[in-house]
Amino acid sequence: MARNKEALILLIDVGPSMHSVLPEVQKVCSLLIQKKLVFNKYDEVGIVVFGTKDTNNDLMKEVGGYEHITVLQPIKVVDGDLVDVTHQLPQGTVPGDFMDAIVVGMDMLIKKYQDTIKGKKRICLITNAMYPIKDPYEGTKEDQVYTIAEQMAAHGMKIDCIIYRGHQKQEPHNTTIEENDMLLSIFSKKTKAKAVHVESSTSLLGALRTRNLAPVTTFRGDLELSPTCKIKVWVYKKTSEEKFPTLKKYSDKAPSTDKFATHEIKIDYEYKSIQGPNTVVIPPEQRIKGYRYGPQVIPISSAEFDATKFKPEKGVKLLGFTNASNIMRHYYMKDVNIIIADPGNKKAILAVSALARAMKETNKVGILRCVWRQGQANVVIGVLTPNVSDKDNIADSFYFNVLPFAEDVREFQFPSFSNLPKSIQPNEEQQKAADKLVMMMDLAPAGKEEALRPEFTPNPVLERFYHHLELKSKNPDAAVPPLDSTLKRITEPDPEVISQNKLIIDEFCKNFELKENPKLKKSARRLLRDQKSGSFEGQVGKSKTEDKPTNLVGSTSGVKVETIGDVTAVQDFEAMISRRDSPEWVSKAIFGMKNKIFDLVENSCEGDNYAKALECLVALRKGCVIEQEPKQFNNFLRHIYRFCQEKNLKRFCEFLASKDVTFITKTEAEDSDIAERDARSLFVKGET
Repeated sequence: MARNKEALILLIDVGPSMHSVLPEVQKVCSLLIQKKLVFNKYDEVGIVVFGTKDTNNDLMKEVGGYEHITVLQPIKVVDGDLVDVTHQLPQGTVPGDFMDAIVVGMDMLIKKYQDTIKGKKRICLITNAMYPIKDPYEGTKEDQVYTIAEQMAAHGMKIDCIIYRGHQKQEPHNTTIEENDMLLSIFSKKTKAKAVHVESSTSLLGALRTRNLAPVTTFRGDLELSPTCKIKVWVYKKTSEEKFPTLKKYSDKAPSTDKFATHEIKIDYEYKSIQGPNTVVIPPEQRIKGYRYGPQVIPISSAEFDATKFKPEKGVKLLGFTNASNIMRHYYMKDVNIIIADPGNKKAILAVSALARAMKETNKVGILRCVWRQGQANVVIGVLTPNVSDKDNIADSFYFNVLPFAEDVREFQFPSFSNLPKSIQPNEEQQKAADKLVMMMDLAPAGKEEALRPEFTPNPVLERFYHHLELKSKNPDAAVPPLDSTLKRITEPDPEVISQNKLIIDEFCKNFELKENPKLKKSARRLLRDQKSGSFEGQVGKSKTEDKPTNLVGSTSGVKVETIGDVTAVQDFEAMISRRDSPEWVSKAIFGMKNKIFDLVENSCEGDNYAKALECLVALRKGCVIEQEPKQFNNFLRHIYRFCQEKNLKRFCEFLASKDVTFITKTEAEDSDIAERDARSLFVKGET
């Protein structure tokens, strides 16, 4: 028997009030079987529907009662036939009794497995619970539910209840719904149960747990608060990205009659020497890894590489506490872990609860140093956030998120929006139109279910892939299906919301009219370079395209410039500094422009190159402002001033002073060390 094998009974309400949502129920049940075929092919599933006109179940035959409940599929190992069964759910004609259906499902599991696979038996109930259940022969309905729940716990069963409350045509009295919700909530008190209420087909698609993942601890050991104070804890992954199943290479070269063919493909690599006339295969013992260090390649053997590795001791240590406001949300990296007390240690549970509640009350978070396993090559620093439970049967715990080191942080400087000309800043009407648009697209309006909640929103790419895989299993030539209408609601705006708020959208479009520019479009950075920058803007900072309309959301030219030429130096500099295929292009462009300015000044004859050198200097200044590299320009301006003094080129300094060329100040770039009053200090000092 497979270690993680699960036995599952699907209890599906097919009564009249569920007819409108049955297509969505079929999709989610079909998806569940498809995922089991990929990840848990040894799982066993049975399908029961209630609310049917006919009755077909063992309890009805043995003891009577349990009417309008039909076993569509007895428990069996998952296969393609089960997918077909989920696609053909009947439409019932009478209101179903979900409590009778739960008893039928329990009976199927008990007869099939007795006391085996405890903890791996699950019942999944899908209903709207809108109609009253029958009164028991003895006792009250609550007594009946408590008895059923105790039996479920005794046999190691779990139950998931998905209650769909969408736009129903029939609305019974509210007391019936309240009573049914109360009865279903009893299961969570006496057994392992989860009840979920959903209002949309999209939420329904994500509410059913379609893949059974066994919890595996990342760490078991001590949370060390101090050398003398330690708490026994377990660490699990709380969230982890669900990826595509591994697609393996498959060979069809084996004869079709060979039943024992594995169809596996083995790959071997050979390393050959390219030196000399003969090609020689290099054996593994003669190969070594090398790392680039400047122009050299430094060989490092595997033994040396292992010796340089940091080998910390396994453990989780508290480094200290800080205010929760000091840890920004965008600092979080990788997956989220949950840290719980050792389930069998009452003192640890009390200690974790006390620490979590104290941190919650003082609005503090902890900083941990973690090495999850012995031999781990890296140390993790992360933030410990308290998770105080609001349920009596669930203990308090912590969430743990990995924090970045200095090398992991990307601090990019961007020009302030407030520094842009008023002509391209939104006016009051435009701001109001944008505010209305944002409020209109609110995913959590008052009185309605929040849309696209992460715990109820499936990945549309994965869902489509599993559907295509199921089609390919029956027809190898099947085409990729179009995206399902339910999944489209995840990837596209809600058409109903768009139609209801058409006036707001039209108002926004009217205030932000877009016109196509038929000419070659410029990027936003090129636009900023064309704007006036610095104190010499009125004399030499004007661009030839300043008076022409420019599209803010454009595209850069397809030609990739790699050097600064003689004829179009400014254009080449702008093209290079705009490139984003490598972070090195900004520094290369600045370095190249500095050399170009030096060449123009040094090779000038009676100042014939001064105007072009000034044009290049203006472009360099603008580029350094945009890229927030003020020191690059300021240091260069000092350097070229000293160069001109030494080479008897004072006329160029006088020329720059007449054009009011200044340093980049703090108002233009935060990293600048030049105050506004000192912007002209270089040439003023030279004149005195």
